[in-house]
Amino acid sequence: MAGTRTAAAQRVGLLTEVDPATLRRTYGCFPSGVVALCGLDGTEPAGMSASSFTSVSLAPPLVSICVANESATWPRLRALPALGLSVFAEGHEGACRSLAAKDGDRFAGVGWSYTSAGAVLIDRAAAWLECVVAEEVPAGDHRIVLLHVRALRSFPGTSPLVFHGSRFRRLTGRVQEER
Repeated sequence: MAGTRTAAAQRVGLLTEVDPATLRRTYGCFPSGVVALCGLDGTEPAGMSASSFTSVSLAPPLVSICVANESATWPRLRALPALGLSVFAEGHEGACRSLAAKDGDRFAGVGWSYTSAGAVLIDRAAAWLECVVAEEVPAGDHRIVLLHVRALRSFPGTSPLVFHGSRFRRLTGRVQEER
């Protein structure tokens, strides 16, 4: 038996002017996690923040992020042998802002560690993934970067940092499941 309708469907109008400000506001309605993508460039860490992270495949293990074509950091990261992807946790607002900065020392005040392959991982993150670039796909003013996961560690008791409506948010509780 199909579900019960509680209201009649109505025809709605949508905005047909799809300008960058309207798109940003609309995309901001979707909450997302925020990650750091970092690696060792010689002995110095290099990295950036991204809110466009998603899991892609279990076999092979793939994740993706989107990177602006104009990014000055991505060409540097792309060339590294391994990248660390850290899922920011509650309390990482400052680290996230620092790694998103255009200028200055992005790692000032940010605790980090590294793997033997050179992946840089942010301390106290909700999860760590060591990745290599698998493929890049041009997508408008961004590139979709597929990353192959080579190693990982998760911290399930750590609450993630959430980005929604152009602001950092925290998860506040469980949603009651419908029966």
